[in-house]
Amino acid sequence: MSFKQSFNPQKLKKSMKNLKTLTVIVKDGKTLLDLPEFTDGTKLELRIISIEKSLQEQQTDQYLRDAEKVQSQDIFTEASALADEINLFHELNLIDPLLQAIEEQGYSQPSPIQAKAIPIVLKKRDILATAQTGSGKTAAFALPIIQILNAVKIKGKAYPRALILTPTRELAGQIGENITNYARHTYIRHATIYGGVSQHPQVRQLKQGKDIIVATPGRLLDLIDQGIADIDWIEILVLDEADRMLDMGFIHDIRKIIKMISDKCQVMMFSATMPPQILDLADKLLVDPKRISVDPPTSPVETIESSLFFVEKPDKFSLLLHLLKTEEVKKALVFMRTKFSANRIVKKLKREKINADAIHGNKTQNAREKALRDFKNGRIKVLVATDIAARGIDIDDITHVINFDMSNEAETYIHRIGRTARAGKSGIAFNFCMDGERPFLEDIERLIQQHLIRAEEYPFMSRFPAPSLTDLASTRKKLKSTYKKRKSKRTVKKKRRTSRK
Repeated sequence: MSFKQSFNPQKLKKSMKNLKTLTVIVKDGKTLLDLPEFTDGTKLELRIISIEKSLQEQQTDQYLRDAEKVQSQDIFTEASALADEINLFHELNLIDPLLQAIEEQGYSQPSPIQAKAIPIVLKKRDILATAQTGSGKTAAFALPIIQILNAVKIKGKAYPRALILTPTRELAGQIGENITNYARHTYIRHATIYGGVSQHPQVRQLKQGKDIIVATPGRLLDLIDQGIADIDWIEILVLDEADRMLDMGFIHDIRKIIKMISDKCQVMMFSATMPPQILDLADKLLVDPKRISVDPPTSPVETIESSLFFVEKPDKFSLLLHLLKTEEVKKALVFMRTKFSANRIVKKLKREKINADAIHGNKTQNAREKALRDFKNGRIKVLVATDIAARGIDIDDITHVINFDMSNEAETYIHRIGRTARAGKSGIAFNFCMDGERPFLEDIERLIQQHLIRAEEYPFMSRFPAPSLTDLASTRKKLKSTYKKRKSKRTVKKKRRTSRK
């Protein structure tokens, strides 16, 4: 007895009316009927198969009585097991033009965030997703957006129906490049707009008519104020790297943009971390969102071998040079704290005949794009960057990340080292820690709840003895109070010196 012949869809829906609705994809990949939502559409395949087996053994009415007793959480648990078994893109119910483009890019197996997010986006649900850098977030929202928009072909000139907001120019450019690759066999076209360059080419793109806009908030608002960009008909909004946009002060611009968009818009938020401000924004913006968390936001990428070098500031460059010449470094990303330091290191590396370039906020957009292009194509071996580029560089074959200056924000350390070990590859991180940066090291180790591997027998070792291992059980609250005590003591000393004068 087949499922389709014996089952009454209306009776099933009525018996489980306490759950939300979505379209279920049955075993053969065809849409059969609307059923209650237990979890992601693809995960429901296991439930459908179990229904088929039950119908062969018992009468439909008896099964429906049993179904009324099923709790949504039980179904979620059972269905979740199937999501982990998604190994190929064609299992995600994507259209053939997208599957062809994915194959041309050399991908066959979706990442965890893609396997979990794509089915939900296709059901037009709001999403709040937490995933580490390099986890494949771009394809997780770009592929289903292209499929949704491609299903409705616009007569005449296209108009923006999807908006993707990003914090940096580099990230906007890379998302735009990915959309170009994914949508090459569809009707969908996009425009990428960001500041730091002339707006005229971007204006021409918008006037041609585009389905998707990838933008940084500032330039988008500028073009809206000029009457050039129109987002009145946006159906899908994506906030990518939402926490980074918050850090960079874009929160007010984002709120302005949100007010211009319809309340019925499907909204997705992707972020590496979820600070309280982001959760507050999500609570106001998202409607009954599906929460996805692929990796804990503070756990380091497991495939990265991270080593710690205790070295003082005057010797850091010598150690960098030593490692670049002795280790098998094919492509290295070096992080500095300041723009001036980044330029200075590049000049020194060039004097040593090592091809290098810098990328930071003071560089023009053309210079930044050229540096990224040269780094990606292998024309330069070392790219020196400040943290503004930490989320904007998406290059798969970076073999080494070198933290020349330890990050003074523990969360930023995660984003830095996440530039290597991308696309399932392994990577190496070198961390240079001078005496004054040891409190930063403690913060990082407490956050990731593990000790960095301390290198042994290397040149230019610090003259100060290595500190004892960090107490990982200490709380952040104690650290904050200690910092306040130190600060108050410095303030008192300063006042004393002033009074003496």
